[in-house]
Amino acid sequence: HVVRKFLGAISSHNIPVYLIDPFVLELIDKDIEQIRSSPDGPIPECKYFCAPRDFTTFALLDKMWKHEASLFRTAEKMGFQWLKIINKDPRLDGIDDLSGIEIPLHYIFKLASHAIHLVVFYERSGNYLWHGPLRLKQRLDRKFVPFRKLHFGRYPGAYEKPELLLVSIDDLKVQIPKNPSSFLEEMSQSRFLECRYREARAFFQLYPDDVSLDAVDFRKKAKSLLHLAASTLNSLGVKFWLSSGTCLGWYRQCNVIPYSKDVDLGIFIRDYKPDIIPAFQKAGLLLKHKFGKVEDSLELSFQGKDDVKLDIFFFYEEDDYIWNGGTQAKSGKKFKYIFPKFTLCWTEFVELKVHVPCETLQYVEANYGPDWKIPVKLWDWKSSPSNVQHNGVWPVDEWDNVIQIY
Repeated sequence: HVVRKFLGAISSHNIPVYLIDPFVLELIDKDIEQIRSSPDGPIPECKYFCAPRDFTTFALLDKMWKHEASLFRTAEKMGFQWLKIINKDPRLDGIDDLSGIEIPLHYIFKLASHAIHLVVFYERSGNYLWHGPLRLKQRLDRKFVPFRKLHFGRYPGAYEKPELLLVSIDDLKVQIPKNPSSFLEEMSQSRFLECRYREARAFFQLYPDDVSLDAVDFRKKAKSLLHLAASTLNSLGVKFWLSSGTCLGWYRQCNVIPYSKDVDLGIFIRDYKPDIIPAFQKAGLLLKHKFGKVEDSLELSFQGKDDVKLDIFFFYEEDDYIWNGGTQAKSGKKFKYIFPKFTLCWTEFVELKVHVPCETLQYVEANYGPDWKIPVKLWDWKSSPSNVQHNGVWPVDEWDNVIQIY
């Protein structure tokens, strides 16, 4: 009843919302073939919207509507109470401007004992959709609905733009993501971390940024290489994240470190595909070296155009830590870099939606120690990292296989 009334209100204002409620989408997903094949849908008992729960969740693209005041008036006439949750617009933040302009992030429409949670999605420059956290300000009524049970809003989230499908469910016309199961999977891994502009600003006050022509040129090349690497790995369906100096640059200064000379990515070894090397070669990058093997200490290095190197480190999971390996070509010595376990979050970096470790501080501290905030221009990969350990030597009879330099 509440969903029907809400959909009536928003359709009278031509506001295109779509269903993102995980509970309802799971039910729909089980019957998706049948629902797709009958546009008017079966009309048996109320199957999807009538299961007892506190909320039904819909999404709204910010740029698709403008007249919120008239929607609120209509909703009030229908008996709804409503709540609007606003917060800062991160798209306007930057090193130079922490603007603080507030935008609507969530709306809640309540009628009787049920509520509609309307999540506002914004387009961001990496060509993806973002929703903000649901933070209640002091004056808001915390008992308005059971906020802790909401599916969206504990953290900000990042999503691909979904293809939508208009279906008839429980005799209601509603838009849903065309592939509910992939949307549900995306939802489970959608957590988003914002770049730390305030801290980056403080860093640059202590260590003024290098704005020389060389630094600007390197950052431009590194950005281009990162975009190429991302599109190559995404096309293979290989999940990766910013690692080493590239991750430090994002976390510490919201930018590429101008003296780093390369782009560093991490990949779990379980996600390794033999197509990775040919895909990068096809994209125009030359394989520079291949150290280790899939079972142990694999790392790849590609020569980007313009002398910027792309290093890909593969990470291995043990019971209580994660590690990646290193190999010294001339001696066959092996090294091991130990990290605490971590999960992956989305962020935006150089206009790209990309993963970073959610537990970024622990990740960066493992690699760079407690003084990670202090720039170090002379870095030795064999001795400088605080998490490096000696890991034996490759047997000489394996060298041809595990030390390949091109």
